[in-house]
Amino acid sequence: MLRITGGQRRETGPDGEWVTRRIPGASATKVYRCPGCAQDIPLGMAHVVAWRPYGDGGDRRHWHSSCWDRRSHRAPRAPRY
Repeated sequence: MLRITGGQRRETGPDGEWVTRRIPGASATKVYRCPGCAQDIPLGMAHVVAWRPYGDGGDRRHWHSSCWDRRSHRAPRAPRY
C-alpha cells in the first residue's frame, strides 16, 4: 500500500511500514552509507530516505533508490570499516 502526503510517501511492505522521501540529486549535499549494499551514496546522487512512521525519527536511513526498491529481495549487508 502506498499513500502520498506532501513530499513523503507511506509504504507498507513485507518488512513493515515506512515513510519515505525521494531526494533529488541537486539536494543531495552529504555522503551517506546505504544500509542495503553498505556502499557510499555520493554527493549529487538522487536517493531515498526512509524511516518508521512511529518513534522519534532517529531511525532515518539513506538508501540508493535501487537498493530501496529491491530491499525485500535481499538482507542488508554489514558495513565495511
